[in-house]
Amino acid sequence: MFVCICERVRECEIRSVIRAGNRCEDSVGTACGAGTGCGTCLDRIYDLIEEEGADTLAVSAA
Repeated sequence: MFVCICERVRECEIRSVIRAGNRCEDSVGTACGAGTGCGTCLDRIYDLIEEEGADTLAVSAA
């Protein structure tokens, strides 16, 4: 599913760049272009950053 329509960036791509260490909207945008157009998707990008952070913490605690 596309998260960023302007730059045609899919959710899986955003999750990948977050897992690679990009932990804010600006660094995600630099890595894959998401959120650099109209900005409508920035809330969803933030949510994905939060989700991936929670997943990382869950894996680390296990």
